[in-house]
Amino acid sequence: MKIAILGGGHGAYAAAADLSEAGHEVRLWRRDAAALEPVIRTGSITLKDAAGSRDVKIALATPDIGAAMNDAELIVLPTPAIAQDDIARTMAPHLVDGQVVFLPPGTFGSYVMARIVAESGNRADVAWAETGTLPYLARKHGEREVNVTIRAIRLPTGVYPARKEEAAIAVIRKAYPSVHGCGDALSGALMNAGPIIHPPLMVMNAAPLQHFERWDIHNEGTQPSVRAVTDKLDRERMAVREALGHGAPHYPLADHYNNDQWMYGDAHKQLVKSGDWRENIDLHSHRYITEDTELGLAFLASAARYAGVDAPIAHGLLAIVGGFLGRDLRKGPRTLETLGLDKLTPAELRKRLHDGA
Repeated sequence: MKIAILGGGHGAYAAAADLSEAGHEVRLWRRDAAALEPVIRTGSITLKDAAGSRDVKIALATPDIGAAMNDAELIVLPTPAIAQDDIARTMAPHLVDGQVVFLPPGTFGSYVMARIVAESGNRADVAWAETGTLPYLARKHGEREVNVTIRAIRLPTGVYPARKEEAAIAVIRKAYPSVHGCGDALSGALMNAGPIIHPPLMVMNAAPLQHFERWDIHNEGTQPSVRAVTDKLDRERMAVREALGHGAPHYPLADHYNNDQWMYGDAHKQLVKSGDWRENIDLHSHRYITEDTELGLAFLASAARYAGVDAPIAHGLLAIVGGFLGRDLRKGPRTLETLGLDKLTPAELRKRLHDGA
């Protein structure tokens, strides 16, 4: 299958190498041509995992997004949600009927990006899908080298518009067999693990994060008090899903720590053992704040308000982060209020997400 990978981060390089090794024709797009040059020059990415290290040939690495997207059946964006608006505008002229765009994860980006593309004047019949996490726990170890600690074994995925769910899931499963449908885009967005795991870790580790040059929030930073808050926040997420009509499985985050039933299977020990997450984290600019809190947690809190679900942990964490950022995060760009969806009745919202706007 012809696949376009859009992005230049850990997940994009992992996807490009992994899907190329699986036999797909992969085109990797990165806006920064200078940073992409080592991959362009060698035509490969070094993939490291439990099987060892090897160079994997990439069909095309290019700063030309049109060349990457041309004839692609599947377009994968393993990019932070904060980049989605700009990428949507950049890719809009090149989207054509029948393509599937996959956001792992999405932060309700499937709906937002589809709207941006439509507003650009492109009315191509495209399916947008989003899941709850990246397909990989991965970190780049060099300018064209990526280390994959673990691959997801379950990827619940929502589709916008939901009427295209069956066809879109079938396409994505050619690349990621672990994908399974979980309903519409709202259901997919409420599977997102980042806004559950990362805001408590950032808030409750704020002092060591600012004091130490490098800190592993998944090792020393994950203590019983943090876990207790995370579990309560996740129960709020699951209550919102239930209130909005989205049934189980909800993939409770507790499974990530306690057993092998979560999206990555039994992954937490491997994540800590890798050492790849001992890093410098800035409390103002890191994606755990800009993506998972300002966008993702604010989205969850707005969905709780819409559904009438009491969510004190979500709103409390949002208030604390807003306190040190100096702004009210309840008015973020991904809230249902900002998107104008809070005025719809639940039946109208379901119809909008099923049919498309």
